[in-house]
Amino acid sequence: LNQNLEVENEQMSFLLMPKVMISFQENYITCVEPVSQRLKGGKGNIRTGGTSYMMYALMDLILDDYFTLMNKLGEELETIEELLYRRPDKTVMFHTQEIKRAMIMIRRAAWPERDKINDMLRSSSPLITEETKTFLRDTYDHSMQVIDLVESFKDIATGLIEMNLSIVSNRMNEIMKVLTIISSIFIPLTFIAGVYGMNFA
Repeated sequence: LNQNLEVENEQMSFLLMPKVMISFQENYITCVEPVSQRLKGGKGNIRTGGTSYMMYALMDLILDDYFTLMNKLGEELETIEELLYRRPDKTVMFHTQEIKRAMIMIRRAAWPERDKINDMLRSSSPLITEETKTFLRDTYDHSMQVIDLVESFKDIATGLIEMNLSIVSNRMNEIMKVLTIISSIFIPLTFIAGVYGMNFA
């Protein structure tokens, strides 16, 4: 997320071969640093699991970033909810709309992730081992959780926008009520002053 709560997408691709896995990134942001640290440590499946396990580790890391992103947006929604109870204004609605737009962007990115992992699970390719498929099932569950979170937060954002409009409408009704009371007091007085202010015998 940037400072304006806009989602910045970065494409990452993998080329999987029997003994080599090549990853491609659009820029030099080191989003794969935890996997690099595990490689340097040289322990666990990261060294012995083969190229398909390496690809799983990177995909799982990317999906974990989705959860970090969702937590940030969830905190923003909580802040907006508190502001709505204190002092609702136009900026709150625009802020909520930005978060809702971010949710739509995340959903567009998360749905293909789920489909890709599902294709890999159903694949009969010898490049993806059965052991890796066991781990990929866990990643598939994570992708489903991300999609569920996106839908849930999108509903919350929609509810906050409706709540803001309702609060503004109620405030307008209160103002109209006060103006109606003032009018009902001064209209008869104006009528009397107008009638008796005329020149008649």
